[in-house]
Amino acid sequence: MADGWNTDTGEAVYRSQDVVKNLKIKVRIERVTSTAALSQHFQQQVLSQQEGGDIELKTLSSPAQKGDNEDEVVVGWQEKIFSQYEMELFQTEAVCQTPLDRQYHKEVKALIKAKSRRSRRIFTYTDHDRYTNCLPLHQLEHTDLLTTTKTGPTFLAERMATVKNRRQERRTMDSSIPKTRIINWEPTEEFVRTSRVVNNAMQTMHIMGDLGPPGRLGQKENECLLITIKTDGHGTIVVKPDFNKGREPYRIVAEGENREIWRLTFENVSKSMKPEEKNKEQNMYKDLYVRHKEFLSGLVGQDFEMPPAGTLRYLMNGEIVSAQGFEYDNLYIHFFLELPNNWSSLPSQSLSEVTQTCRTKSLEKEDVAFFSYPFTFEALYMKQKDGEEGIPQWPVIYFKVLSLDFWQRYRTEGYGYLLFPATPGKHTMTCHTWRPVQTGTVSAMKRFFIGGSAELEDDSYVRTPGTFKGDRLSRFGFCTVTTGSVTFNLHCIQQARAFVDAAVLKRRRQKVFEHLGGFSQQGAVCNILEAFQRARKKMQEARESFPRGVINTGSQLQQESSA
Repeated sequence: MADGWNTDTGEAVYRSQDVVKNLKIKVRIERVTSTAALSQHFQQQVLSQQEGGDIELKTLSSPAQKGDNEDEVVVGWQEKIFSQYEMELFQTEAVCQTPLDRQYHKEVKALIKAKSRRSRRIFTYTDHDRYTNCLPLHQLEHTDLLTTTKTGPTFLAERMATVKNRRQERRTMDSSIPKTRIINWEPTEEFVRTSRVVNNAMQTMHIMGDLGPPGRLGQKENECLLITIKTDGHGTIVVKPDFNKGREPYRIVAEGENREIWRLTFENVSKSMKPEEKNKEQNMYKDLYVRHKEFLSGLVGQDFEMPPAGTLRYLMNGEIVSAQGFEYDNLYIHFFLELPNNWSSLPSQSLSEVTQTCRTKSLEKEDVAFFSYPFTFEALYMKQKDGEEGIPQWPVIYFKVLSLDFWQRYRTEGYGYLLFPATPGKHTMTCHTWRPVQTGTVSAMKRFFIGGSAELEDDSYVRTPGTFKGDRLSRFGFCTVTTGSVTFNLHCIQQARAFVDAAVLKRRRQKVFEHLGGFSQQGAVCNILEAFQRARKKMQEARESFPRGVINTGSQLQQESSA
């Protein structure tokens, strides 16, 4: 008996760039019950009493006993090794109904003729076998260690098997064909077809073991699932259980009165690649990736649509995620885009949208309405004067949250605004809202009973109205109440020729410094040059905006002082 067992029977996932057909696994099973121990004890007695002429005990040490207590075989991927049951079944050509069965019939006859059977206890079920997908009904749902204890099939599988049995009973079959054995061995067509639809993405191989007594090999109740190997065809290999890798063997408990215990060990014995072959394969993959990259570049092309010179294109793909903290249920949001001066949009662009009506749900003691409403805005900015620096104003999204109840009563729940982010990328922003209120109880009762409430005539009053031309905006005496908040997800893209020109100029400078060897001072020198260019540009703009008369007077004074 073994002192320790490997109890980790979970699956292991491997990644390999090699083709799966090169996978080789060495599997070994060995009986470790008292029967084997007694046999070994008898063998020791035989060896010790050979000189005494004890003939009766010598018969116990026959070489066939060792093959009955242990078995070892090297299995390749999807390599078919026949069990004793299959060897007996496929000898009869009459039971072969499919091309695969007829192929197995030829292989079995060749094995019998050549007497070259590799293993008596270890066999395989490949992905092409009809009964591979039927294993989960019996042996793929172990709750203990590896064991042959089988769980019963589901009610649906039993009913489908009954239908299959009725169909086969109606057929006129040859009396020499063992009907009962075929029915018990073959799964239903409906189950096989359904299983293959579910598992067609993975290729499966099962390594099985026949753990029956020496005189009872080939019986289905003695079959035990040892190893399951799956692959998706993209380099992922799933092995259950994992390779031993020098650890303790796995423990297998056979079904039956004796409850015999077997020892399972298996290792990966695939041939490793030579360094020359590995380098050749890596170079081949690199060449393949380069060609694939060139192919994708050819599909995309280099002629991107660029905005005109001096124009900034701003593209926003946004989403109204949720709204929370509002008084009433059944919320919807009306929002629109306001474009400041020097901004424009496409003629087909809609600047106003309304979301669907959404009911709230309780989430962490807060009523939240999840909209997940997508929207897209595209705007163009163009400078009108060459002296203007930067972008004076960004577009603004104004929105208001409303509610609609069962009696068609509308209520304004809150106002808010969202400023376009100045930097591209992803932004998650939460905007808090408020709504105007009127003093007294009349407005509150009106809002509660018949709906309606104080509203803004101009929604841009939430921020600074576009029509306001003064210096200070006074809101003295205007009463509001804080309501809820709205969460936005924004993905912003900015496109301009200036970005491309600046990137090209920066790359050129970097290449110059790399050729000169100035790697350590490259960043500092680039920053100095950029700062010098900005200062020079500002001096030129200041000189152009300075009055001409002052410049002429200054030059005359300078000439007189020098004279």
